[in-house]
Amino acid sequence: MAPPDGAAAPRLSALDVHLDLDLGLTAQDGAGRALPLVDVDPTRSGPVPTGLDELDRVLGGGLVPGSVTLLGGEPGVGKSTLLLQVLSSMACAGAPVLLVSAEESAQQVRRRAERLGPLAPGLMVLDSSDLSALPAAVRDTQPVLVVVDSIQAVADPGVAGTPGSLGQVRACTDLVVHLAKLHGVPFVLVGHVTKEGTLAGPRTLEHLVDTVLGVEGDRHHALRTVRATKHRFGPTGELGLFEMNDSGLAAVTDPYRLLLGDRRPGAPGSAVLPAMQGQRALLVEVQALTARTAPETPSRRSAQGVDGGRLALLLAVLEQRAGVPLVRTDVFASAVGGIRVLEPAADLALALALASAVSDRPLPPDLVVFGEVGLGGEIRQVPHAPRRLAEAARVGFRHALVPGSCPDGPRGMEVVHVRSVAQAVALATGRGSSS
Repeated sequence: MAPPDGAAAPRLSALDVHLDLDLGLTAQDGAGRALPLVDVDPTRSGPVPTGLDELDRVLGGGLVPGSVTLLGGEPGVGKSTLLLQVLSSMACAGAPVLLVSAEESAQQVRRRAERLGPLAPGLMVLDSSDLSALPAAVRDTQPVLVVVDSIQAVADPGVAGTPGSLGQVRACTDLVVHLAKLHGVPFVLVGHVTKEGTLAGPRTLEHLVDTVLGVEGDRHHALRTVRATKHRFGPTGELGLFEMNDSGLAAVTDPYRLLLGDRRPGAPGSAVLPAMQGQRALLVEVQALTARTAPETPSRRSAQGVDGGRLALLLAVLEQRAGVPLVRTDVFASAVGGIRVLEPAADLALALALASAVSDRPLPPDLVVFGEVGLGGEIRQVPHAPRRLAEAARVGFRHALVPGSCPDGPRGMEVVHVRSVAQAVALATGRGSSS
């Protein structure tokens, strides 16, 4: 219907224009036709490796053609660097790739890319915040991967609102999803996070994409982790480890060196936990420090890298079930090295680190500990016990304190089964009876 005389014609979004241009040309063989599930070829849309093994581990092999991935993380954590390395790796393999840079000029991108390695001719850059230019750029360059940095910085001129607003983010993501499905090209969107650490923008953004990845890391540590919180093409929870250096993000091939390389064996308040991160076991040092609270001053509780709620629970269990004196005591607990340990399997390691700190008695230097602690003081079984013990034995730990129902460990490792936190404290710190 034509607009009334004198009325302005309604603005069309980039997606509306693109749909009009492609009308009648987007249908593919078999599209819109039901077929038996057994006839579906599961290998037709297999993942394409990114060239970064740790990232491919998280993605289950690589990026799936036609998929849209959202990569979030705090400013300066390495999101843009990681994706520029992916683009460079795929371009060096001879495939054209496209970077839509809405936050940096092409000159800034080039200078950063040169620090990461040689420039590949196939790495194309579109330094524009106008997303209406994207369909033509994809059509002209025929890339095998498109990165938009960032989804909060681009805008569709046919949609009301400023970049980053709810309407703009939704419209821009709709266009990206359409282009990904139409051309069978994977897209990766960089997303900002709020001060609480959650992805900025409307919650629907996470529902529109296929995969949500998070990059985490402390600015004071070199370790960076990549984890999938949503993944339609594989399991979530898998962890990729990178180390930030002058030439970008390097894969961590030996997590033990990075996480326990500076550990001081024999120090009170330290316990080693074989923590599960996805399907891999990582040895993490859990530390605790206690100090008497000054008179008339409330006791302080500080938790970094461990669950603050579990810390409060363990303090109560140690006091009531194991006789560890913690009244009027400041307590500080942390997981060292930049790894967050939130699984219940960390309970026993944290409890023994606390008991060791209070008694000033170190745990054996070649001891690993894991198990969930219940309110009754019992030690409960946790998943993947054989994998945890195997990783600990591989790097030289010879003793383990584990739940009573845990299977025996590998040859050469002495595994001691405990059924209560009181028994575990007595055995680990040498405080008399182990009954």
